[in-house]
Amino acid sequence: MKKMLPWLITILLAIALIAVVAVFLFNQFFNDSGKDAKAAAIQSVETVKPEKISASERLELTAEIQDIKTNLLDTDYIVLMSFAFQLDSKKTKEDFDKIKDIQIRPIILRTLSDMSPEQFTGSKGKDAFTAKLLNLINLELPEKSKLTKVEITNFIITTI
Repeated sequence: MKKMLPWLITILLAIALIAVVAVFLFNQFFNDSGKDAKAAAIQSVETVKPEKISASERLELTAEIQDIKTNLLDTDYIVLMSFAFQLDSKKTKEDFDKIKDIQIRPIILRTLSDMSPEQFTGSKGKDAFTAKLLNLINLELPEKSKLTKVEITNFIITTI
């Protein structure tokens, strides 16, 4: 019996380990929680309603940067762009106006200098560029301030 005890313990541990792995794999492959999470995410997005603001309110919350001219990654191309930035509050707009020439314009110039003319092809390219700007500029704004929208108001690419 003393010689069989280590074998019995080893066999019991192996069976227990196999049972734990089987339960884990069963839950992993046959659990519908992934589908429930996806459905919950879709449902939460459907309940969000965009906030409509009047034209005068939009004008009060919008700052502009005009005529940014720089080379692209391919130095044979020059881009001339103007932007409209919609912010979340009047206070944020005041803060934005204070820093737009010393912090925001350099962010735009750096971002443009990393882009090729092909990246601006179509509305998807411009949307990707404005989304990148939105994320980079929001990092530079003071706390509780938020840039909500970036629009390209003027856009020209030409060769040198």
